[in-house]
Amino acid sequence: MHRRKFIQVTVAAGLASAVAPSILRSQGVWPSRPVKIIVPFAAGGATDLVARPWAEWLTKAFNQQFVIENRGGASGMIGAEAAAKSTPDGYTFFFSSNTATVTLPLLRKLSYDANSFLPVARMGDSVSGFVVHPSPGVKTFPEMIDYAKKNPGKLAFGSSGAGTLPHLRYEMLKLKTEVDILHVPYRGGADTLNDLLAGNIQLMNEGSSLPHVKAGKIYLLNVNHFERFAEFPDVPTLTELGIKDADVPAWFSLYAPGGTPKEIVETLNAKALEIAKAAETKARLQTVACVPVAQTIAEMQAYWDQDKKRTADLVKAANIKFE
Repeated sequence: MHRRKFIQVTVAAGLASAVAPSILRSQGVWPSRPVKIIVPFAAGGATDLVARPWAEWLTKAFNQQFVIENRGGASGMIGAEAAAKSTPDGYTFFFSSNTATVTLPLLRKLSYDANSFLPVARMGDSVSGFVVHPSPGVKTFPEMIDYAKKNPGKLAFGSSGAGTLPHLRYEMLKLKTEVDILHVPYRGGADTLNDLLAGNIQLMNEGSSLPHVKAGKIYLLNVNHFERFAEFPDVPTLTELGIKDADVPAWFSLYAPGGTPKEIVETLNAKALEIAKAAETKARLQTVACVPVAQTIAEMQAYWDQDKKRTADLVKAANIKFE
């Protein structure tokens, strides 16, 4: 090979190798194929009900399918592990409440590093409360507490798994009111709701139950939020009921596996900000007891760090421990 030709080929190869990672990351257009969003709970639960409209909006925004994959079990750890260990190529994301990224790391030995996730977008705050089946004959929060104290161990509370936010709310209820209520963990909120409606358990605390409150099948006793919810303006907050500092906030976010290209994460966040501010988003999420939140990546990271500290303080105060 002539010396000039050799130099040209060598320089070209060097340039190609320098820009290759960038080309591989962006691939010119992203997404160029369907994108998977792992939800660590069963279909029909609170997390799933919030994730699905977001998948629809992102599909429309990017003109490419965003597909929900439910991987329930172990209080969300199975799905979280699958997401954390997936290829960070921009085609697998993780949609979860703060259970998998805040609560579980404080309570369990995990098979994944929760801090390895990259924050992409905070997609909504859940508004829920304790709901009760008609069988105990109570319709208000004070009546439920009175019943529980007079009938220790007769009420059963169902959660979407040990260490989940509903479970933490149950523990805080016990801490603040000193009631004796049985905890029954399930694989997800959908299974919990089915057993509640069947009368096999009497209490739960997830947004997926609220449509059944409207239908008159169960009663909403309180609102777990800093203010009343527009859908149920007559239902008081825990603070209004005289139980201060008892709320355990639930917020839903999209995360990426560590190593996912920054450009892709920023592109998704920018689009999520637009969607979160749309009137249609607020109206749709309200039907599943959720309020949209528009945050930049930096703002979401700051809120995530704040929630880790707040939840750690709550776990310590309630003396919650797991083997």
